Amino acid sequence: MSAASTLAKKFTCRLKFNTARPSQLLQIQNSCLTCRRLLPCTQPGAEDVKPLEGIKILDVTRVLAGPFATMILGDLGAEVIKVERPGGGDDTRAWGPPFVGSESAYFLSVNRNKKSIAVNMKDPRGVKLILELAEVCDVLIENYLPGKLAHMGLGYEDVQKVAPRLVYCSISGYGQTGPMSHRPGYDSIASAVSGMMHITGPEGGEPVRPGVAMTDLATGLYTHGAIMAALLQRQKTGRGLHIDCNLLSSQVACLTHIAANYLNAGKEARRWGTAHESIVPYQGFKTQDGYLIVAAGNDQQFVKVCKFLNLTNLAEDPKYKTNKLRVQNRKELLQILSGRFSEKSTGHWLGKFEETGVPCGPINSIQQVCSDPQVLHNGLIQEMDHPTAGKIAVPGPAVRFSSFKSRKPSPPPLIGQHTVQVLRNTLNYSDDSINMLLKAGTVSQNEVQ
Repeated sequence: MSAASTLAKKFTCRLKFNTARPSQLLQIQNSCLTCRRLLPCTQPGAEDVKPLEGIKILDVTRVLAGPFATMILGDLGAEVIKVERPGGGDDTRAWGPPFVGSESAYFLSVNRNKKSIAVNMKDPRGVKLILELAEVCDVLIENYLPGKLAHMGLGYEDVQKVAPRLVYCSISGYGQTGPMSHRPGYDSIASAVSGMMHITGPEGGEPVRPGVAMTDLATGLYTHGAIMAALLQRQKTGRGLHIDCNLLSSQVACLTHIAANYLNAGKEARRWGTAHESIVPYQGFKTQDGYLIVAAGNDQQFVKVCKFLNLTNLAEDPKYKTNKLRVQNRKELLQILSGRFSEKSTGHWLGKFEETGVPCGPINSIQQVCSDPQVLHNGLIQEMDHPTAGKIAVPGPAVRFSSFKSRKPSPPPLIGQHTVQVLRNTLNYSDDSINMLLKAGTVSQNEVQ
């Protein structure tokens, strides 16, 4: 290409950027190499453009894994349209106490930045409405039993016919195919089947369910990442695709070294409480007024621990010279360390260890977490004004970006709060058509006072 042609090409690309709407930027950027090079320096106010701005998500999920994924996508700028059953809505709306006014705290925790439409999907007119929404959305995400939506005319093959560019994401307990695919999936069951519960609990004690639904949450994170990847793939191919996410696969993938220990060395896992089976000392210790976690990950850190506990004789003892030896002589060593930690308060030991560089931290209550200075600095407590519950607070986004700010959150919706708005603005329904659906019970609208 001649110098003149190159200059003309750059001028054309720059003109496209200067006149583009935010939602057009990604498409233009992918159109040619010149555009990719120009993007970083030609778009004023880029910090106001969210990564998923202009992307519409049709959220046909309930409970936790799906709503958690779509909440993250909403934080990144996507428009999330949550489909709920008229009357009852998402199952977690009834999960409590605690309730904030009439709203379940559980539901409030994972449903910010969403619009709710109440649609009777057992009504053929409701099915038609979902298909019409799929045509104008970029992503449909659902967590029904495999085959259930296909039976209703809303399976991947059905939707693909009317929306070939749609990313269709299915979340299930065990996968879309296979000997267990027909079983309903809940976090506790998948946590048990996947081995997570087997390795969680006190040493020598019974299996314990993790304090939060980690299998659901891991699936939500995998789902959010898979949808982001699928949207990039669509940019390359121009076609949508089907994503199969499930609780079992997500949790087994997260077993990492625990599974690798068995697969490569035949070593079965066991429960260790707060301890680490391969590193000592790396666990919780009871103090005078609470608990403290100490993580001495190498021999040098162990020496520092001994020095600040005034137990230098332990660092010189041949039985504890290396981590391998400390693991072999775990019980005797931990008995000595536990006795010393119990003599002083958690705050005392934290102050001591701050000087050593040895990783340590208090075992905080949730009350302590929510007032922790670093938690507050990271913006992890997000407040919103809810239309009926008043001021609410939930954990906010975990990730911060340098080039854009997360959107100001909108509160979790009431059931059907945005039904009329979505029908009118997204599907261009007339008021007469909307009123017909309302009278027929196909949809419902919650009028916020």
